[in-house]
Amino acid sequence: MYLYLALAVLPVGCMAVLQLQLDTREQVRLQGESYSVDCIGQAETLHLMVQWIHPQHFPVVVFYSRKYDHLYTKIATLRINAVNGSDSGNFTCIVKGQKEIRTAATMLRVVEKGYVQIFTDQETVLEADVGDCLQLQVRIEAYPVLREHEWIYETMNNSADHKSTFLAKHNSYESSLFLVRLKESESGTYTFFASNGEANSSLTFQLLINQKPTVTIKKEQITAGDKKDTAFRCLASGFPAPTIHWYQCPAHRDRCTENGTINFEKLIPQTKTSIVSETLYGRTEVESVLSVHKVKPGSLMECYASNKAGGSSFSISFLGDPATNALFTPFLSGAVAVAVLLLIFLLLLLYKYKQRPTYEVRWKIIEAVHGNDYTFIDPTQLPYNEKWEFPREKLRLGKILGAGAFGKVVEATAYGLGTEDSATKVAVKMLKPSAHSTEREALMSELKILSHLGQHTHVVNLLGACTLGGPVLVITEYCCYGDLLNFLKNKAQYLTWNDALNDYKNFMHSKKPLSDCTEGYLPMRPRLSSMSPMISQTDSLTIEEDDDPLPLNIEDLLSFSYQVATGMDFLSSRNCIHRDLAARNVLLTKGRIAKICDFGLARDIMNDSNYVVKGNARLPVKWMAPESSSPYPGIPVDSRFYKLIRSGFQMDRPSSATPELYDIMTKCWSLEPTDRPTFDQIVKLINKQGVFTEQDYTNLPVECKPPESPTFQSPDQRNCEMVDETVLLINPYSKI
Repeated sequence: MYLYLALAVLPVGCMAVLQLQLDTREQVRLQGESYSVDCIGQAETLHLMVQWIHPQHFPVVVFYSRKYDHLYTKIATLRINAVNGSDSGNFTCIVKGQKEIRTAATMLRVVEKGYVQIFTDQETVLEADVGDCLQLQVRIEAYPVLREHEWIYETMNNSADHKSTFLAKHNSYESSLFLVRLKESESGTYTFFASNGEANSSLTFQLLINQKPTVTIKKEQITAGDKKDTAFRCLASGFPAPTIHWYQCPAHRDRCTENGTINFEKLIPQTKTSIVSETLYGRTEVESVLSVHKVKPGSLMECYASNKAGGSSFSISFLGDPATNALFTPFLSGAVAVAVLLLIFLLLLLYKYKQRPTYEVRWKIIEAVHGNDYTFIDPTQLPYNEKWEFPREKLRLGKILGAGAFGKVVEATAYGLGTEDSATKVAVKMLKPSAHSTEREALMSELKILSHLGQHTHVVNLLGACTLGGPVLVITEYCCYGDLLNFLKNKAQYLTWNDALNDYKNFMHSKKPLSDCTEGYLPMRPRLSSMSPMISQTDSLTIEEDDDPLPLNIEDLLSFSYQVATGMDFLSSRNCIHRDLAARNVLLTKGRIAKICDFGLARDIMNDSNYVVKGNARLPVKWMAPESSSPYPGIPVDSRFYKLIRSGFQMDRPSSATPELYDIMTKCWSLEPTDRPTFDQIVKLINKQGVFTEQDYTNLPVECKPPESPTFQSPDQRNCEMVDETVLLINPYSKI
């Protein structure tokens, strides 16, 4: 037995593996654009050739590159710098090995201009029920690539449940809009829009939401020729247009139909249904009229309307023609008339109540400044320290010093304010019994602001308060000479001055030591207090004269200006805006010491011509800066307004004022807020008049600094500008 073995030796090329790699997806180019595509051939031997064939067999430019990594790779890159219509077609790549040939083709489509084409496999008119979910799908073919695409649906209520998707695949795209839990109001058009800069296109779906009918019945008189008849009109609305049927059954039943099934088979002869109105992508209203002659008295009539979304009904009992009651109609008419008159009366009362001016605290504390925009601290959020509490039973009220619509200020005697056996004359601000909670809150805000500011010689200082066990009482210093306005009016005929206005510096003056009315205040010492307001040093009540017998001179006027500016400079340092600085809100005490205050609720602004109604507030318009929000009702703040001010709507120089003092006044009236001097600068400017020296104020009480530094950043400049309701130091518009 023999065994034959055969051995064959073959060249390596016989075992070669030939491969071809090519992107066969269709490519699109605009005429004039470049085109480039790679064909990759691989084999185990160097016997490898790669070549390109043009669709029209035109010569082509091919760039070759080679590499060897386990397999020999040859890359043929076809490039056309500017394609044209003749380049459209299949470009064929041929890869030849030692014994094998492989081919593949890629499609190039050359177009003259860009395009956007949108397709859908769905119907473009769709119906759905309320609560259904729906998906709208589109396919897009576009070149160049899309720059913009969106779903447009104006009728949809921007529900967060509705989502859209977008997927890009080479030169084709897919987008879907998912509508979840559809609402009745979302019936309408849904459009997909796409654009690539060269072209744009859109596809619109019409979505019709089936809406269940709503039904109502009205009884009315109809005219048929010369005859009048009573009829019942059934109105139904829904989508699609509902169909109406009339049913009747015994009156003791609740309904003649149950879920659309006739419960009592007594169908009234069918009447005609007609369309009343149609709304695009909305409800269609239809009606059916039934004469009472077709209805048996003592029956229940039911109008049943149905469509694709379901059915609804409305029932009414018919007992026959009711007997006319001669008294019922007049009685009902009279009752309705009385009710209408009563309602009008109540509305008028409510209107009057809302139109009444509310009490507003004029003092404001600035929290932050951004240019001309100010942020104020809410005074209700300021803390109130109970160290200010004063026993209510140790306060004896006296005569009324001032009264307004919301409150009043009375003279009072406080026992034990300084020492146990002392009696101090004070002023007490309180609300009237007719005041509301808003006025009480405003008074508490004023109390908190005064306690926050601290003490100063030229500010009416807080001495204490009664907030527990009764109405709120705010205890302040008593100023025996009243307000500066009336003081100046009473002294006007006794005013003396030097005829030579330039000789003020040589004007001789003398200063009397200040009486005990203004000798400052000692700390009150409540049970839990570490720091207290200042009160009079007198141990017993001093009987003060409320009349100043001395005449008024120019030095006094300058002194008042100097003191008020000093007080306002202190308020500015505490970031406080007064908003109603005028002579009526400056009080005088012995020694002719001026103290800034705010009468607020104790002033009758309803009958004060200085306050003009604006909305439900009354504003001191003549004391407000021009940049305030329409400070002059009826006069628009424009170029003409400023021209009026420049042309004479300002006070002339008083005969008793030096040119230097009038220059200070005009600076305060500057139309540009940043050009107005600060109160600190005003103090220095008045002091330059030469009337005041350091010795002039040696008999004034030493200023008490604020109890603690404010917790907020002070503004960079404390101008005369007073934010929204700005107030100037001196009224420049006395002629208005």
